Amino acid sequence: MPHSVQIRFAGSSTATLAAAVAGLAAFALLAPGAQAQAWPSKPIRMIVPFPPGGSTDIFGRLAADALTRQLGVTVVVDNRGGAGGNIGTALTARAPADGYTIAMFTVAQSIAPSVFPKLEFDPLKDFSPITLIARLPSILLVHPSLPVKNVKDLIALMKKRPGALNYASTGPGTSPHMLMEMFLLMSGTTATHIAYKGAAPAMIDQMAGMVELGFTTGIGPSLDAARTGKLRALAVSTIERYAALPNLATVDESGVKGFDGSSWQGLVAPAGVPKDILGRLNAEAVKWIRSPEGRERIGQQGGNPGGNTPEEFARFIQDEVARWAKVAKAANVKIE
Repeated sequence: MPHSVQIRFAGSSTATLAAAVAGLAAFALLAPGAQAQAWPSKPIRMIVPFPPGGSTDIFGRLAADALTRQLGVTVVVDNRGGAGGNIGTALTARAPADGYTIAMFTVAQSIAPSVFPKLEFDPLKDFSPITLIARLPSILLVHPSLPVKNVKDLIALMKKRPGALNYASTGPGTSPHMLMEMFLLMSGTTATHIAYKGAAPAMIDQMAGMVELGFTTGIGPSLDAARTGKLRALAVSTIERYAALPNLATVDESGVKGFDGSSWQGLVAPAGVPKDILGRLNAEAVKWIRSPEGRERIGQQGGNPGGNTPEEFARFIQDEVARWAKVAKAANVKIE
């Protein structure tokens, strides 16, 4: 007849073998969970949805280096450029939500739903926002041959010559394109869009006078061109002045009230990342962004440091998607 085998532990009451086995089994079940919570225990992949060398890649590598030092594991940058950032972003959306894949997220991803008819990700549903790294003001530049000294002069000239002036962008649906479309809508003016494949060729043609105006996100090249007299800086695109150019007015201050637009860089993970891991990623990223080193490195790249909470960054992305949807609809911007 079945019977229990009793075991006596020193200093304790009698326990049955069944109870002891059950206890050991429970511990065995808990152990894997405890190990799984020891995040991070292996390298983290950071997807940068643009080629090496651009601003997103630069900010991504700065953040990856800081997180490598602070988390104690290597954060490996994986450049997956193509389709205006859409290929790498879609790859991020499909990655496991385990904290071992993060990605750079930019203004391009907030514009994409409004200008691309088919998109393999939803910027509001498919990601767990981590934090905003930086906002990058754009500078409104004109060729010095234009008889204008400020934004009011430019608007007056454009209204006298509807559609006669050409403006440069780094491609359809990019930040410089959408900023200028927003400027035209809000100022009641028109101009002809000339799209380039990048910032460098656009600026070369603008300095040569082949295009008269444009917004640029390359603060360094913009300043060099302005200082040498090859281009004239009229205003910055953000609602607040740019710290490195305190004497340059904003577009808003120059008469286009409410104008506020910029390029920006942030970090996200796939949707569904556990809250504790998301919180750790946010804490470490914000720690670097707000540090003297982080602020200096971000400023050197033309950015105003971010460093908000996941909830605040989610609202920021939502606002950006709504902003550019209105611009794209009003300007009828579509990319086939």
